[in-house]
Amino acid sequence: MVSAAEQMAANTSWAALGKATDLRNRILFTLGLLIVYRLGTFIPVPGIDGGALRDFVEQAGQGVAGMVSMFTGGALGRMGIFALGIMPYISASIIIQLLTAMVPALEQLKKEGEQGRKKINQYTRYSTVALATFQAYGLAASLEAGDLATDPGWYFRAACVITLVGGTMFLMWLGEQITQRGIGNGISLIIFVGIIAEVPAALVQFFESGRSGAISPAVIVGVIVMVVAVIAFVVFMERALRKITIQYPRRQVGMKMTEAQSSHLPVKVNPAGVIPAIFASSLLLLPTTIATFSQSGSSGPIMSQIMAYFGPGQPLYLLFFAAMIVFFAYFYTFNVSFKPDDVADNLKSQNGFVPGIKPGKKTADYLEYVVNRILVIGAAYLAAVALLPEIIRTQFAIPFYFGGTSVLIVVSVTMDTIQQVQSHLLAHQYEGLIQKSQLRGKGKGRKKRGAPARR
Repeated sequence: MVSAAEQMAANTSWAALGKATDLRNRILFTLGLLIVYRLGTFIPVPGIDGGALRDFVEQAGQGVAGMVSMFTGGALGRMGIFALGIMPYISASIIIQLLTAMVPALEQLKKEGEQGRKKINQYTRYSTVALATFQAYGLAASLEAGDLATDPGWYFRAACVITLVGGTMFLMWLGEQITQRGIGNGISLIIFVGIIAEVPAALVQFFESGRSGAISPAVIVGVIVMVVAVIAFVVFMERALRKITIQYPRRQVGMKMTEAQSSHLPVKVNPAGVIPAIFASSLLLLPTTIATFSQSGSSGPIMSQIMAYFGPGQPLYLLFFAAMIVFFAYFYTFNVSFKPDDVADNLKSQNGFVPGIKPGKKTADYLEYVVNRILVIGAAYLAAVALLPEIIRTQFAIPFYFGGTSVLIVVSVTMDTIQQVQSHLLAHQYEGLIQKSQLRGKGKGRKKRGAPARR
């Protein structure tokens, strides 16, 4: 049975957006910062040979360079100041979360509430600086090896590292500002905008290849149908839930006796969302990016082996990608998004229980069992959506990067942002109803107070 809140959310009119001043300001603030991000992708890193870089990107656009360019909104292809994108921050978050699950001191810090969370965020920022510095130096050295620098040397490397690290830290700050003062998750929106910005050029290139005969019309129609089907499948799976029945016994609160109640604990089929795919992609970007930019004669046998076995579409690449997605799906779910022990303790403190299961440890074991079974479907779904476009793109030689991770990010971020907008509209609607009820109450009070005067 649908609750009153769900009915109100379904009936919320988007025309109320003009009346919700706070929400409108949040949306404008978010759009403004995202425009700043897009402008920054066109500001080049000093000392880059623009002509040589364009020729190189055109040749490598179907490989890993296309994948990295997708995550950076095209900044890598133009070697803009945001060429590293937000990936160092995501990689640092992976490392800190792994260490939090394995190091008792960090795990205890996480349980200290707001202060502990602030310290962990600070450690994540320090790790981001270290990783961004390492990646920026590797990218600068790779640019020199690929003859893409106008004046190679330590001055170019220093300028490149300072610029790229500063760009990444600015993006991290930008994402935090969007999360706090805007609408939606700032980091996810930055990646989302980077992907969407590359879609028009990719579509033009795709249809141009079809017009020139490089791709058959059947392949074009098939790819379009596949994209629509994958989007519909992602939306269905992201909304899929497993409802666990929760029973609350009859109890007395003060002088009032509350009746026994039955509720549901919703568990998503994919509790980790798009995070596992992003984590797995970020782990694959660094070595293959350096190998791509170093594919000149001086790249050496090691980089050649990396490109041969771990390039996009290669069997080892696909196997490693799928394994990382499954691992992070389980790791992120049980360490971040759904902790059975914490959920069981919360139910016990609220006198709630699963019918037929004892509260406490037995409930935690049951929840872990249920989530483990659900995650078999959730992890398989994530791996299938991430790998299927990779395989099809390689088999049919589609002339631009198209990956399932980008589809997952676009759909998930869109759904999450729309849900947050609806929540703000719902809150605004509640405030309006409360104000109307208060005004009616005041009006009735004035009539009652005026009655004795007429006598």
